[in-house]
Amino acid sequence: MKEKNMIFGLRSVIEAINAGKDIDKIFIRRELGGDLAKELFAKIRPLQIPVQRVPLEKLNRLTMKNHQGVIAFLSEITYQDITSIIPTLYEEGKTPFVVVLDGVTDVRNFGAIARSCECAGVDAILVPARGAAAANADAVKTSAGALHIIPVCRAENLVNAVKYLKDSGLKIVAVTEKTENLYSTEDYNAPLALVMGAEDEGISPEILRLCNTRVSIPVLGKIQSLNVSVAAGVLMYKVIENRVKN
Repeated sequence: MKEKNMIFGLRSVIEAINAGKDIDKIFIRRELGGDLAKELFAKIRPLQIPVQRVPLEKLNRLTMKNHQGVIAFLSEITYQDITSIIPTLYEEGKTPFVVVLDGVTDVRNFGAIARSCECAGVDAILVPARGAAAANADAVKTSAGALHIIPVCRAENLVNAVKYLKDSGLKIVAVTEKTENLYSTEDYNAPLALVMGAEDEGISPEILRLCNTRVSIPVLGKIQSLNVSVAAGVLMYKVIENRVKN
């Protein structure tokens, strides 16, 4: 990690938050305490910034400068609020199309999905605040700059965010191997959220229970599943095909 993407020191991180800097995550020494630390936590709490408690050795490996037990990583993008985007889409007469990434942690997959989303006219990408790929330089490069164009929304609680989409009239479609319902048989004309899960564990049970329907992509070879970015691309362009025909 290049130091130009990091802010270190309690006061420096607090000032960065006060200045409205978008922060991807913060590493904090496990035993850190004191008034400034309390002030920092008070600033972090409402902003949905992921925080990891780490040993001092990990911080020292990142920088030998006076980090005071705190290192913040600046985001390459500005996160947006899904609860502001959906009403605006409806007001503009659009049919919302959102892609939800539940546990996608590989930055290149994230970037590739973002690139496909931008090309496919997806209105927003929704990710969890924790357990998601970093919006770093590698992700932006892989996205061919799409991450600077398409809104990316970060949710402190992804389950609640998906509930919000569902309550807002979006059809929640899980792309999963745990169904025999083929993706090609589904109707995608309604307001829509496609949910893609992590390659190792797939979509979390809590999110799966919220979905209106589940669809799968047939796999005819010996490898059991497609790369998540490829699967996302297949589904996005099926949505386009479905909507163009209608």
